[in-house]
Amino acid sequence: MDELTRILGRFDGLRVLVVGDVMIDEHVWGTTSRVSPEAPVLVVDANGEPELRPGGAANVVNNVRALGGSSAVVGVIGGDSFGEELRRQLSSAGVDTSGLVVDRSRITTRKTRIWVSHRQQVVRVDRESKGSIDGAVASEVVARISEKLPECDALVLSDYNKGVLSPSVAGQVVGLAREMQRICTANPKPVNVSGFNGAGLIALNQSEAEALALTRLDTEEAVKSAGRKMLSEFAAGCLVITRGSIGLTVFEQDSAITIPAVPLEVYDVAGAGDTVISALTLALAAGATPLEAARIANLAGGAAVRKVGVAAVTREEIVALAAASGDVASYGA
Repeated sequence: MDELTRILGRFDGLRVLVVGDVMIDEHVWGTTSRVSPEAPVLVVDANGEPELRPGGAANVVNNVRALGGSSAVVGVIGGDSFGEELRRQLSSAGVDTSGLVVDRSRITTRKTRIWVSHRQQVVRVDRESKGSIDGAVASEVVARISEKLPECDALVLSDYNKGVLSPSVAGQVVGLAREMQRICTANPKPVNVSGFNGAGLIALNQSEAEALALTRLDTEEAVKSAGRKMLSEFAAGCLVITRGSIGLTVFEQDSAITIPAVPLEVYDVAGAGDTVISALTLALAAGATPLEAARIANLAGGAAVRKVGVAAVTREEIVALAAASGDVASYGA
């Protein structure tokens, strides 16, 4: 446990540049007791006004901050009130938002979730521009990354396939990170993955890995065979596949190790991937090995799914979960 605490303690002072698809998460909380006479759907009585929170790549920013790091963000927002609200919330939290580019031809991505009894999500409504950003906006995004990356210890590429991290933009940014010798982690969507080749660490969830492998990965042997192949194809330093209740599997040049999930009650998996990539990045920047970083990220992801809605995780929660689960052997306890 002492080594785990030491690694987490080194998160203080680390600065992470988060690049990707920023968005607003809108939560409507309410209760329901009847079915609509107009259609077979629930009628939800909303409690108060919707709650707005940073989401997507902006949730990675929040997780970096909650874990003790500081952050700058580069992304694209629309010329609308939701983009300005996102900028306001991040700025008020101490985040450098000067890298947010306004594109008035687009809307700020907004995901509206409607909840009843604070735990059951009944519907989600998405409002977004899905096309790739145009050439002028893409050039501005790359320019702001080039300006900010020298001041940062690590770079996270958070791709939700909303148009910012096209293969062309992602390829330029990975090249900048290699040129400046910065830690570069990424969680790409399968359609864009070619642009992330050469990243230091690539993280995929089970369904994304299956989409790239073009087959079900329903056995340990299948996961490890596909993962080794992808690691080679991506020319990445490390590949992490998150596997839900099974845990996550870490691939390096000569190894493939599965870290079991922490047994716990899952309330909501939304945003857990953001927590995992944030913890991985900070741990690597703090000097942890990829395997140590993955164990920390596994605990962080476990802490995230115990919460309702997209939420950030703290170092104290990671330590508490490690102690409760007995997952301390790999940290010199």
